[in-house]
Amino acid sequence: MMRVFGRPVVQLAIHAPDIEAAARESAASMGWGPFFVARDIRLKRCLHRGAPRSFVHSSAYGQGGDIMIEWISQPDDAPSVLRDAYDAGQTGLHHAAIIVDDLDAFLAEAAQKGCPTALDAETDFGLRFAMADARAAIGLFVEAYERGPILDGLYNSVRAAAQGWDGADPVREMTALRT
Repeated sequence: MMRVFGRPVVQLAIHAPDIEAAARESAASMGWGPFFVARDIRLKRCLHRGAPRSFVHSSAYGQGGDIMIEWISQPDDAPSVLRDAYDAGQTGLHHAAIIVDDLDAFLAEAAQKGCPTALDAETDFGLRFAMADARAAIGLFVEAYERGPILDGLYNSVRAAAQGWDGADPVREMTALRT
């Protein structure tokens, strides 16, 4: 199992200009999925490199074996953790996600290791997450979450949908996912 900062990676996120097309292609070629699409995710709070920002993005969540795969995109060129790494038309690995006991302690640990906080945000439904810029060390960002019922529900539901999946209906609306 891949580990970063001593913790198991639970998700790999890939930036793509068209997350639905990327999800369909990876389902067909890699057998990943099914993918659940959340469009125009808005955040209650977002600090990008310490500055308040709006960060609207879309994601498609699916399973790739033992790890969640997230296709992620942003509809504009506003400053963000995505635009720090990729232009709108580029595709590439963006971040690895881990679960931590204490998000603030993780960000302090990452900063001590030369990986500054690039994003500290909270969703409208109360899920806080952050990203440390570990590109100088490992070539990507590290996203961290604290375990909780919302996060557990998402991961468990995506994993359950993949069990026995026959490849049909590879891209679905997030509302079809029971959390």
